[in-house]
Amino acid sequence: MAAVSSVLLLNPATAITKRSGLNHFAVPSYLPSLKRNAIFRVSSMAEDKERDSSEPTPSKPLESAAPPKSIPSKPKVSTNFGDILAFSGPGPERINGRLAMIGFVTAIGVELFNGQDVFAQIQNGGVQWFIVTSALLTAASLIPLFKGVRAESESNGVFSSDAELWNGRFAMVGLVALAFTEYVIGGALV
Repeated sequence: MAAVSSVLLLNPATAITKRSGLNHFAVPSYLPSLKRNAIFRVSSMAEDKERDSSEPTPSKPLESAAPPKSIPSKPKVSTNFGDILAFSGPGPERINGRLAMIGFVTAIGVELFNGQDVFAQIQNGGVQWFIVTSALLTAASLIPLFKGVRAESESNGVFSSDAELWNGRFAMVGLVALAFTEYVIGGALV
């Protein structure tokens, strides 16, 4: 077996051997050998800029590594009324999206139950329900925002703040599309 392996190491063209039905590759002798337990050094780019590349640095054992730097705390969020209800603030789109989700589901539900289109629902007491629902939902949405709690900090998994924003956007478009379609056809969609 030693004679076969030495012949294979000398001739890379015959580097494949058949032994016990499996293919084995012999490594030619002119390739560098791989050392076990080699010392690897890992450094960040920030350390490389500070260090002079011409002088060698001894590798430090893992135990003597510097302790990790403290993680910066979360930035304080503004609880100012103007910041919360600003155009790019956390309040308007979230509140309008929540109202649109409730409005779309309610409009479809009443339409399936009574057969009334959106405009008939508004004429038959829908404005009062809209005002009450808007006031309650706006208060429930603004109280956590004034306390400094953001939906992004409390969300994870399927029920994330991004999912809520997208569902609200789709509900806003859906409610407008429902009203427009019922206006064009002149009656209830369902």
